[in-house]
Amino acid sequence: MRVGITGHRGLSTQVEEQVRALLVDQVSQYDPAELVGVSCIADGPDSWFAETVLQHGGRLEVVIPATEYRQGLPDWHHPVYDRLLSRAAGVHHTGIAESTSEAHQAGSEVLVDLVDELIAVWDGKPARGYGGTADVVAYAERTGVPVRVLWPEGASR
Repeated sequence: MRVGITGHRGLSTQVEEQVRALLVDQVSQYDPAELVGVSCIADGPDSWFAETVLQHGGRLEVVIPATEYRQGLPDWHHPVYDRLLSRAAGVHHTGIAESTSEAHQAGSEVLVDLVDELIAVWDGKPARGYGGTADVVAYAERTGVPVRVLWPEGASR
């Protein structure tokens, strides 16, 4: 089972704890021998999911939306990004250099095209900018990839 992740970044510590618990619960339902998690490993749900997949015994594949993608992530996240990338069983590239909203959407589309199911850590609201979680969910729905929304009840971002 190939499972991808998309989700809101910049969540509060309280929402992070709830989302991490939801991800552990969801990932534990998959057979680790058959689980391949696919992620862009950004800070937030992308990396929490990747860590959870690896802890569960699954394999990780990483999509890199742009050559300059890592530089656009927060400096504090670089060690996590580098560690997860080093554990990836496969890496997929878009071929785009500049890390823009368009590149992020392109990376998400590559991710969706690789998976059997998409987990969306999503509050159900429209994207705040092109390439946001809502846009990724809409692409998955257009292409027939099932979406499982995880969002803590009563949480806000």
